[in-house]
Amino acid sequence: MKIVIVTQARVGSSRLPEKVLKKVDDKHTLLSLHLERLKKSKLASSIVVATTNENGAEKIVAIAKEANIKSYQGSVDDVLDRFYQSVVAENPDYVVRVTSDCPLIDAELLDKAINKAVTEKLDYLMLDENFPDGIDVEVVSFKSLKEAWKNAKLPSEREHVTPYVRNNSTIKGKEVFKGSIYPSEGHYNNFRITVDEPADLEAVKCLIAKLGTEQPWESYVQYIQNNPKEFKNQTIIRNEGMKKSLKKELEMGTGQELYKKAKKLIPGGTMLLSKRPEMFLPDLWPAYYSKTQGCRVWDLDNKEYVDMTYMGVGTNTLGYNHPEVDAVVMDTVKKGNMSTLNCPEEVYLAERLIEINPWADMVRFGRSGGEINAVAIRIARASAGKDNVAVCGYHGWHDWYISMNHNNSEDNLGKHLLAGLSPNGVPKNLKNSVYPFMYNDFEELKQLVETKDIGVIKMEVTRNMGPKDNFLQKVRDLATQKGIILIFDECSSGFRETFGGLFKKYGVEPDMAVFGKTIANGYALTAVVGKREIMEAAQTTFISSTFWTERIGPTAALKALEVIERERSWERITAIGNQVREGWQKLAKTHNLEISLAGIPALSTYSFVSPNSQKYKTYITQEMLQKGFLASTNFYPSIAHTQAEIDSYFNALDEVYREIALCEKGERNIDNLLLGPVSHSGFARLN
Repeated sequence: MKIVIVTQARVGSSRLPEKVLKKVDDKHTLLSLHLERLKKSKLASSIVVATTNENGAEKIVAIAKEANIKSYQGSVDDVLDRFYQSVVAENPDYVVRVTSDCPLIDAELLDKAINKAVTEKLDYLMLDENFPDGIDVEVVSFKSLKEAWKNAKLPSEREHVTPYVRNNSTIKGKEVFKGSIYPSEGHYNNFRITVDEPADLEAVKCLIAKLGTEQPWESYVQYIQNNPKEFKNQTIIRNEGMKKSLKKELEMGTGQELYKKAKKLIPGGTMLLSKRPEMFLPDLWPAYYSKTQGCRVWDLDNKEYVDMTYMGVGTNTLGYNHPEVDAVVMDTVKKGNMSTLNCPEEVYLAERLIEINPWADMVRFGRSGGEINAVAIRIARASAGKDNVAVCGYHGWHDWYISMNHNNSEDNLGKHLLAGLSPNGVPKNLKNSVYPFMYNDFEELKQLVETKDIGVIKMEVTRNMGPKDNFLQKVRDLATQKGIILIFDECSSGFRETFGGLFKKYGVEPDMAVFGKTIANGYALTAVVGKREIMEAAQTTFISSTFWTERIGPTAALKALEVIERERSWERITAIGNQVREGWQKLAKTHNLEISLAGIPALSTYSFVSPNSQKYKTYITQEMLQKGFLASTNFYPSIAHTQAEIDSYFNALDEVYREIALCEKGERNIDNLLLGPVSHSGFARLN
């Protein structure tokens, strides 16, 4: 078995030029000590120093020659090519990658890593994130290195040696390379024994002066732990060079380039506020997708992510591209989606929704949540013969709803939708026709009913909490007593905890209910169901739209409802949601962080109880994106999410929480960890 250690060394360094040539004691330069410790490996066949063609690199070659170690000089920018070319003539079985800015590299640990890689016949092995910064070891089969050299295209894959192999390995859920992680027996990742900055060099000099050059890595770390005041370098950001490459790569991604164009062509950049890149990771979010499958999304650069956040903003509880739903849609496309005649599926779907909601008698359909809420309000006002509406929750973007912010010049939507929304463009004569009340505040609603001639009450069944003190039943009783029409908006909550509306859970029935999002598993279909005497009022006003007659929406909804019922998906996504919520809480407890949970299990969100909460949210998105996840501080589960994906998510998130914990302790600065601006704030709503 031929095993070659390749150590990377160069004279160019923006933070500490010629660092590998710096003296660490009377006998050693940083590089010579590094090579001396590497020679103690019992499993390596040889060592190669891979350096560049820069001026001054001959000094590195000279140190290698003095140590009887081969050297290779190659490309400055294409690090992967330099690394590969340095060892290709050796034709080894395995290559061990180390870097010469780690003077206290540990040969015993290196041999343990080699042994694991060889014994388990791995393509790739890395140390876990719990080891200190400065004993970095990776073991890669030469065959895998060659594949990376041939196929890697991204800047971060060429400017660094192993990202292509690692990101396509079983460590990341891929099957191209067999990968594994060598575990640490403790948490040491907040310690530095590497050299990137002048303060690092002084720290290494101090360690050598106190302990000499022969100690195992644990002894050096223990000394730092016992004498923290002697080491000013322990707050320096880890892997800053890799982060710069990733930032450059994300900024230059096809999605971000397209989004720059979109902002010039489309007011607001996107059709939906919740999908704006600024809501996730400004300047760095991939923005657009090329394809989806299950709970996975591919961006325009064909990077694959596990969606551990919105899942289409709550639309795909059965997962993306569900085969049964897509099959009936494709059949509809072949047979025809539009006609002068009506599609029969709208009648079949109306029958199905009445079966699910036996208290209701009639149905009208739409294609988006905002418009079907507007339809419901038009019908209800027509039936009630009154204009004034009391609302609690988020109900879309239409004039009737946004007009609340004309009332007494108050930001009435601030606690229901988004603070600071301007009602610009909404007729001022709609002022004082819609009045908000807070969830669980029955007295506030009662006051509105008594003073504002309310004809309609429209509300979400739950907000960020459930009903207290029999709140929903009190609302129902009040509406009945006063002859007020009660509408439950189930666009977000429907089919997530019951087969139908969330109101079933609480045993309170409305006069009308609005459904959307989940009902067609990603295809456009929304519905309002209601009692006949109310719904008939639709014929006394004008409610009509051409594309409400297309066929794909109701066809998809019929099949989706069939699958939802058969799979009892509401139970499965609730269980997954509860598992993830428990995982968040467990991680927070492990790292002594305080978080606040909100929403129902299938529409879960949380925030850090910290002044830096929004920054931490941004940091989670940033770091998890690099680890192959679309993630934030919310999660909308689907039945496509497997246990393996959830486990992988929490393994990755654990590392991020650890850094956030260090920020909370004052040992890290979150501003230094972020690659770009802080994300914008989102909806203050159920989801």
